[in-house]
Amino acid sequence: MEQIRIGTVIKDMGRIGLIKGLVDYGTLIKTHPMVKWRINYEIYYHDGGVGYLGIESLQRMISYGLIEVIFTPEEA
Repeated sequence: MEQIRIGTVIKDMGRIGLIKGLVDYGTLIKTHPMVKWRINYEIYYHDGGVGYLGIESLQRMISYGLIEVIFTPEEA
């Protein structure tokens, strides 16, 4: 499974989001207790929201057409 690059822009239920970073396994985020049990993408949305989505979950949602990749940054 190919990992989504940081800087990728997605469309998620009509909202535009930017993959800002990875939250590593074991990291505790008080507002999202499940985040600490897996590696997650940190997604910043155009409306000011921040979301966390597991690597496998994001891949699955893209393959099902629930999330659309709008832009993928080139490798440096």
